[in-house]
Amino acid sequence: MIDIHSHVLPGLDDGSPSLEESLKMLAVAAETGTTDLVATPHANLQFRFDPDVVAEKLAELAEAFGSAVRLHCGCDFHFYYDNIQDALAHPEKFTINHKKYLLVEFSDLLIAKSTDDVFVRLLEAGIVPIITHPERNYLLHRRLDQIQSWAERGCLVQVTGQSLLGRFGSGARDISRELLKRGLVHFVASDAHDSQDRPPRLDLAYREVAKRFGGALAERLFVANPGAVLTGDPLPPAPPAEPPAPRKWYQLW
Repeated sequence: MIDIHSHVLPGLDDGSPSLEESLKMLAVAAETGTTDLVATPHANLQFRFDPDVVAEKLAELAEAFGSAVRLHCGCDFHFYYDNIQDALAHPEKFTINHKKYLLVEFSDLLIAKSTDDVFVRLLEAGIVPIITHPERNYLLHRRLDQIQSWAERGCLVQVTGQSLLGRFGSGARDISRELLKRGLVHFVASDAHDSQDRPPRLDLAYREVAKRFGGALAERLFVANPGAVLTGDPLPPAPPAEPPAPRKWYQLW
């Protein structure tokens, strides 16, 4: 599996505080089936994002851990004016592997009226926004139709694996399932911050998606689509929907 959202780099934000903890996180990822992990430190008003520092931390972590999990660069891009202007001026600065996909996190306090226009400008600049964990943003809970509109324009959506398992409450779990039912989820990622409470573990969420929505969709959300993000390629075509399992004769009563 490929995890496109994690805070595994030590000392850069509210994720891993140390190299030791980062190594524990990578061990969890490797042991539970993750082959590739994107390090996405916050880029916001609290944590300054510096691609050169990210590259140094990535190299240090890769050298210390080895090749059991391949590491990639990215960021958790917060939607505010200076960040947006910087991204438009330097399209590859914040994107995953300096290609074209950008994780975008909304504020919990405000969804700006200009969001539609900003998404259009990003797409015109060759940047594909990936809206991160809308199921954990209560403002977006009431805007599922707007999320669908953004997706129709070319934006993508990522939900958190632990949301599907109830870690962030029943509301986040239910919204995650509703987004999946509507076909509005393109990725499931860990958004890992540590090795225990919010670990970089995707196997349980993979099983949940496969159980409820079919193995083809699980493979798409955890492997195929994230793989395209790493290389900067278009997402592969969606597989045909799996037919529902036939009901047993006694279930008809």
